[in-house]
Formats: sequence, C-alpha cells, structure tokens
Amino acid sequence: MVHDPALPTLVLINSYTTSAELYRPQFADPALGSAVNLLALEPYGHGRTRAAYRHFTYWDSAIANLQVLEALGIREAFVLGTSQGGWVVVRMALLAPDVVRGLIPLGTFMDFESPRSRELGCWDGIGFNTPVVDALADPVGEDWAVPDEFVDGVFDTALGGVSGEEREFWLATYRANYAGDAGRHRLRVSTVNLRDRDGLHGRLDEVRCPVRWLHGTADQVYSVANAEEEIRMFTRSPEARLEAIAGGQHFLSASNPVEVGSAVMEFVRRWS
Repeated sequence: MVHDPALPTLVLINSYTTSAELYRPQFADPALGSAVNLLALEPYGHGRTRAAYRHFTYWDSAIANLQVLEALGIREAFVLGTSQGGWVVVRMALLAPDVVRGLIPLGTFMDFESPRSRELGCWDGIGFNTPVVDALADPVGEDWAVPDEFVDGVFDTALGGVSGEEREFWLATYRANYAGDAGRHRLRVSTVNLRDRDGLHGRLDEVRCPVRWLHGTADQVYSVANAEEEIRMFTRSPEARLEAIAGGQHFLSASNPVEVGSAVMEFVRRWS
C-alpha cells in the first residue's frame, strides 16, 4: 500500500473464508484508487492473517485491525466490510469511534443467527454451518486441503457460482490458505465464529458515525427485509441509509463493483 496522506483511507474487510483477494475489483478500479487509499485487512484465520492463539473471535479481529491502523499512522479511516466483515467494521466503530469516520457494510447482518432473522427470509446459519463444524472436528494429516465442494458451496451461495478461471483462482487460494491440520482448525474456528457469534442489536445505538449499507436484492444469505429493520437501529448515527442494489449478490463488491465503487466514492466525499 502506498499511502497518500492527502486522501482518505478506506479499509476493506473480507467475508467468511475468503481473503483480501475478494477486493481485486476495487484495487483494479482507477477511479476508486485515485479517490481513497485502499487497505485490505483480513480477519484472523483468513488469508495470510494468523492469531498467536487458536481460538479467535470477531472482536479480536476488530482490535487487531485498529492496531494495524495505529501502526501505520492512520488516525482516521472509512471502513467497508462484506458479510462477516460488516460486523467486524461495526465492532471497530464501537471500539474506536474517534478512528472510524464512516461504515459501509455490504450484504451483512447485525443479529446472532436468530429465529427473527429466518422469519425475514435470511438463511438458516445454524443448519448451514453445523455440518461443517462437525466435519472439521478431528485432526487431519498435513496433506489435507479444503475440499473443492466446500469452496464451490461458498461461491454458489454468495455469488450464484463462479466458473472457469475465477473458480480455479479461488480453489487454489483456498487450498493454500486452508492446508494441513492448522488450516483445518482455522477453518473450523472461523465457522464456529460465524455460527455462534454474539449479536450487535443492543450496541448499534452507540455507533456515532454515518452508515451507508449496500445490499443486493439477489442476496441468498441475508435479506433486504432484514437490512431494512437493522439500518433503523443506528439511531445515533448522523446518517444511516440503506441502498438496495438490483440483482446484487451476497458478495456485493464482487458481483457489482461499479455500483459499489460509485456509492463508496459518494459516501466518502460527503463525510470526509
């Protein structure tokens, strides 16, 4: 990252089991790159990011992200997060309201995996994740790699599937990131975190920065109806706005990079 102190910084937090590579379209966008400093930070257990301990949480990742900003001398930043990245960025805003200038959650969710959310058309996160947690319970050999079917399942759910070179790219990325017994354990803890996380409803009224929530209408995981309820919980934000992206998928920055880039630049200009 080449940091231009004259530009605002946009931090990008990736989704479940992906890596910073999720944001390749954003780093390839010259308009976005000329408007902001782009910094992708992976949650613990994802990509090349490791914790010094075996059991990490989303709160740990939020704290680590803030420590990165401090180490880089970045005093303020806008923060964008996809899916699980959305609740990481909210945690960052709660922990360091003087650092986070604005939140841009994409295709995300602020509850625990609750009956309320399923009534609003969200997925059954407990039913989806429990078989994965159980399947990854036992130690494996160092020749183990994440199964192709797991990777295909993630992208079928999040993007309606990928094919060709993109599929091969992600298969290779996942095999590198989740290899051997250490990879199995990171993948299991990441899945436990997704299934068993704490909700944020009781904390959202303490977020004091503006929020621009972007949500795809074709999101298979979390519904627009749920987002409509939860955006209203940011009662002390100077502006909390939901924007539905027609045809957008769960990994919205990948399915609709043009719309996301345009919304991000408008939001950052407004609140810088």
